[in-house]
Amino acid sequence: MADRRNDQQVHPLSQNYNHDAVSNFKRDEESASRESDEIRRKKRIRYLAYFAAFVVFQTGIIVLFSLTVMKIKTPKFRVRSATFETFNVGTATNASFNFRMNAEVGVKNNNFGTYKFQNSTISFFYDGTPIGEAMVPDSKSGWLSTKKLNVAVDLSSNNLTSNSQLENDLNSGVLKLNAQSKLSGKVTLTFMFKKKKSTNMDCTITVGFAERVVRDINCK
Repeated sequence: MADRRNDQQVHPLSQNYNHDAVSNFKRDEESASRESDEIRRKKRIRYLAYFAAFVVFQTGIIVLFSLTVMKIKTPKFRVRSATFETFNVGTATNASFNFRMNAEVGVKNNNFGTYKFQNSTISFFYDGTPIGEAMVPDSKSGWLSTKKLNVAVDLSSNNLTSNSQLENDLNSGVLKLNAQSKLSGKVTLTFMFKKKKSTNMDCTITVGFAERVVRDINCK
């Protein structure tokens, strides 16, 4: 009888223990599941952050590329330097001049593509009167470079209707000439995109009579 009572007391404890173990196991499973869900959520957030950063980076690259490489700038057409092969100047009472000038002109291309231009003419003026012309052959300027061309021109005061200003300039020892031209061409980017671009020359050339040299060249 005593053994039977002892067995009846042991069995309920075993059942309670199994129930607690199952409950603890379920709680552990739920906790692990919550931790797993939290880890997956953090991973998704991290991946979304990476993707957003990548999109922002790519957008920045595209904008930078559009504002620099793909932006087509107007080339610059300038007189770079000039020397005289012949230099004849009259007196103050018989004001006149006849020059043979060799000029170096440049076509500066600041684009990431070549600039191919047509032939053109440079007109030289004194006091608003044409005094000579020089021909510029067709050519091209490479990307981010300057194409240099040499031109020769005969400059004469024969077309002047009045010599009063020339007399004053002869007395001052300084003569100011103006060179004007227009260059037309196309800029080609990445061998596919082409855009027409024209550039104007407007340069003032200061000539010193005493030295028989070009003192200064100022281009707008």
